[in-house]
Amino acid sequence: MESKNTEKLLDQKPEKMPPVGKLFVITGPSGVGKGTILERFFEDNKNIIYSISQTTRKPRPGEVHGVNYFFVSKEEFEKSIENDELLEWAKYSDNYYGTKKAFVLKALQKGADVLLEIETKGAQKIMEKFPDCITVFFTPPNLDELEKRLRGRKTEDEASIKKRMDTVKEELELSTIYKYTIENDEVENALSKLQAVYDYEKRPENEMQGEYCTENEAESEAGRE
Repeated sequence: MESKNTEKLLDQKPEKMPPVGKLFVITGPSGVGKGTILERFFEDNKNIIYSISQTTRKPRPGEVHGVNYFFVSKEEFEKSIENDELLEWAKYSDNYYGTKKAFVLKALQKGADVLLEIETKGAQKIMEKFPDCITVFFTPPNLDELEKRLRGRKTEDEASIKKRMDTVKEELELSTIYKYTIENDEVENALSKLQAVYDYEKRPENEMQGEYCTENEAESEAGRE
C-alpha cells in the first residue's frame, strides 16, 4: 500500500525550506474496510506518503511485512516505547499498535503529505499533538454488517469478536470528534467521498483564503460533524 514514490519524496532536497506537509489521519472500527479503500486511493494519489504502522498482532492472510504493517514481537514494541521512538501507540484487543515518530516527522518537515491509517485510540493521541491534522472516520452501514465482515475474516474466536463489537459501539459514540465521517456502504462510494475530502483539503492556500463558506463542497461528499 505504500506509495512507490515514498523514498524519492523523502530524499528530495529543495533549494529553500518547503512548507510543512499536511497530516491525514484515517481511522474507524476494525473490519470497516479502511484498508481496501486506501489501496484504491493510493492508486490515484502517488504523492502522499503512507506511514506504515507497527503491531504485535499476527499477519492476516495476504498481509506483507513492511507493506501492510511492520510485524514485531511484544519485546521489540515495548523497547520502542522505552526509547521514545513512537509518535503514538495503543493496546487494542491485546495487541500493540503504533506509529514510528522519525519517519512521520521527517516527511512532514520536508513538506510531504503523510497519511496514517491507525486505530481510534492512536488517532485521538495524534489529534492532541497535531490539532490541525485532517481526520476521517469510516463507519459501517450498520453493526450487523460489520459483525458479518469480522466473522468473514475467520481469524478470531467468538470471545474476540464480542470484545471487538463492544469496542466498536464505544468508537461510534465518539465519531463526532473527527473532522469528516464516511459511511463505507460501497467501496466505490466511500472512495469517491475520501477523494473529495483530499482534493478539498489540498487546495492551494490562495484559493482557500476567504472561502470558508465553500467547505460544504467537501461536506456534501463526506459527512462533516
